[in-house]
Amino acid sequence: MLICASAIGYYGDRGEEELTEASEPGTGFLSEVCQAWEHAVKPAVEAGIKVVNLRIGMVLTSHGGALQRMLPPFRLGLGGPLGSGEQWMSWIALDDLTEIFLHCINSRRMTGAFNAVSPNPVQNRDFALALGAALGKPAKTHMPAFAIKLALGEMGKELVLASTRVKPERLEQSGFEWKHPEIGETLQACINGEI
Repeated sequence: MLICASAIGYYGDRGEEELTEASEPGTGFLSEVCQAWEHAVKPAVEAGIKVVNLRIGMVLTSHGGALQRMLPPFRLGLGGPLGSGEQWMSWIALDDLTEIFLHCINSRRMTGAFNAVSPNPVQNRDFALALGAALGKPAKTHMPAFAIKLALGEMGKELVLASTRVKPERLEQSGFEWKHPEIGETLQACINGEI
C-alpha cells in the first residue's frame, strides 16, 4: 500500500462550491503542484499497488503549523478575518489526521482520492471568531485583501484568500468517525495543548 499525502489545494479557489473527491481539479500554482504530485504515483497504481491519495486540509495542532503563526496577533487581541472573511477553510485536527492514515492502512477497500478534512468547513470569519473565543480575546481586527497580497504576493492569494469548501464524502462513506469535527472545540483543545 502507498499513501500519497496531497492537499486540498488540488481544487483551487472555488468560492461557495461544495467540493468532494469527484470534483474536477482547479487552476493555479497549488492546484498544479497537487495534480502533479498525485500523478507521480501512477506507476504504483499501474504496478497493482493499492494507492490512496489523501487531500489534506489545514492541519490544526498546538505543536506548530498554521495555527502557531496565527496565535501571536490573536493573543494580543489583534486577530480577525482575512480579506472578506467569506472564504471557506477546510481543516483537520492532527489527531484525526493521524487516525485517517491508520484507517486507510487498516482498510482493504480504500483506494483513490480521499479528502482528509473535518466534515464541517468554516468561513474565515467564523474561524477567527472561534479562535478569539478559545483565547478569550476579541477577533475583530480585519486585514484587507490588498495588504495580504502586498505582503505575501500571489502565494498569499492562493494560501490565505482562496475559498475551498471541501467535504470528506468518501471518508464518511468508509465509516470514519472524527474525534474533533467542530472548529470551536478543536481550537480550544489546541489552545489547551491537547492536540
